Amino acid sequence: MIEQPKFKLYFLHPKFWLTWLGVLILYLISWLPYRLQLTLGKGLGRLFKRAMPRRVNIARRNLELCFPDKSGPEIEQLVTKNLENTGIAYFEIGIAWWWPSWRIKRKMHVHGVENLEQAQADGKGVLMLLFHFLSLEVHARLHGFVKPAVGLYRPHNNAVMEYLQTRGRGRSNKYMIQRRDVKAMLNALAAGEIAGYLPDQDYGRRRVEFVPFFSVPDASTTTGTTLFAKHPNCNVLVSRCIRRDDGSGYDLYYEPALQGFPSGDNKIDAERVNRLVEAAIKQAPDQYLWVHRRFKTRPLEDMPSYYD
Repeated sequence: MIEQPKFKLYFLHPKFWLTWLGVLILYLISWLPYRLQLTLGKGLGRLFKRAMPRRVNIARRNLELCFPDKSGPEIEQLVTKNLENTGIAYFEIGIAWWWPSWRIKRKMHVHGVENLEQAQADGKGVLMLLFHFLSLEVHARLHGFVKPAVGLYRPHNNAVMEYLQTRGRGRSNKYMIQRRDVKAMLNALAAGEIAGYLPDQDYGRRRVEFVPFFSVPDASTTTGTTLFAKHPNCNVLVSRCIRRDDGSGYDLYYEPALQGFPSGDNKIDAERVNRLVEAAIKQAPDQYLWVHRRFKTRPLEDMPSYYD
């Protein structure tokens, strides 16, 4: 469990000055009107598309693999919109970490909270499956207003950013757990907590099954979902956060708890999780994190890369 961090004089070391400058700029931008931030974010995303060709190529390749029926122009249009949303996501960090509660609550539209309440009945812990949509930081902040949760996270290499992200992500929630601390996650579920978990990236070869994801037949998919779901005090449900195209805010969804999960078969469970991820992506494919090499790990090490 990660306690709320305290400020250290070490954070003022000159090696962090550029970090603080970037943070100050982001903080000041966060006070601009919301729709202006969306416009600036789209512009930043178009800049990303020119300045980050490797990431753009990864996004394009992922979309080609997942949606082979889409034409070249359709894929390119999705890439452009996705990079625009990536730019917006940068400014959403400031929104999630620093907006006062009254301001961000005005952008919040909740659906299905009764599903979350039912999943918590009788003191049950909830493994809440989250996916890597670009509004993930906002998702965490908004969820805390519904029912504060705990969450897994990867520590930041930069000490100042570690301080800021831990405080920002815990602003309306409870505490953070380092992503490799399985015991702490299980303890949280045993205590009846809502624990956020992201099962939709390529985490390598350890504790995975190679199962279909959209049109890719062998996506490395973690079995961690099954590991946590086996806890006797645990229900599992999906939560999604989609930014509205009209600039009126975010739709926060809680789906009914999964029935018959886990099934006793890791492969079947991994396939089911991927179907859940697919269903969420189909709602807003341009808002998903496509710049990650989702299919970098192949079943056999000597198999050709999808990205060559």
